[in-house]
Amino acid sequence: MSPQRTKNYVLVHGAWHSGRVWDRVVPLLTRAGHRVLAPSLTGHGEKAHLLGPDVGLDTHVADVVAVLVENHLTDVILVGHSYAGMVVSAVAGQVPDRIAGLVYLDAMVPADGETVLDVMPLTGHLIEAAAASGTPWRIPPLPEQPAPVGLFGVTDPADTEWLRTMLTDESVRCFQQPVRLDNPATDAIPRTHIHCVGSTPPGVTRRPVPPVQPNGEPSRVWELPSGHDCMVTAPKELTELLLKAG
Repeated sequence: MSPQRTKNYVLVHGAWHSGRVWDRVVPLLTRAGHRVLAPSLTGHGEKAHLLGPDVGLDTHVADVVAVLVENHLTDVILVGHSYAGMVVSAVAGQVPDRIAGLVYLDAMVPADGETVLDVMPLTGHLIEAAAASGTPWRIPPLPEQPAPVGLFGVTDPADTEWLRTMLTDESVRCFQQPVRLDNPATDAIPRTHIHCVGSTPPGVTRRPVPPVQPNGEPSRVWELPSGHDCMVTAPKELTELLLKAG
């Protein structure tokens, strides 16, 4: 039997979160024999002090490209959660030769030139609320809602408290800056879509996935019975899917 191929997983968190949100998934993928990086984007985690009005989608794309280049990573399974679907799409366009697969984890899937506001119009009220505040360039994390939605799909009190420790504001520019997806080389990259179907906040919709991927293969769409932050609530089940995606 041939030895299992070591893969490189780069896990990109969504808006308001930090790389710590993957803390329950990283060791599971590592124990399976793979290299895993879960960076915090500018303005979050250990980079929270860098948040400012000039931080935007392009900033976060540059963050992830730098992780790939500086760590000499190729054959990467690039996972984007939520807002990070925008990020990983653009990263793949910049360095397609480094990407072996894209995973959209309950994520936004944009077309060229779209913004977060285009993909998820509900975010418009967050931008409007920020504009009416004393800091019009920053958007605070979404508030906790009654079960089963909770805080980003997390309802367990201990998990909710832990999640709160990593949430920070997001720059409005992240939601307003258009994504650039003009590199045809990205069409060859296999894509996997994982949809969290345990609970959905009111007003949130998901675009249907086309039956065929850009590379001509049938689309892979898997459902996970979990809330939005499945890496917190269902890390084992998520890890199993990520291993299949690779």
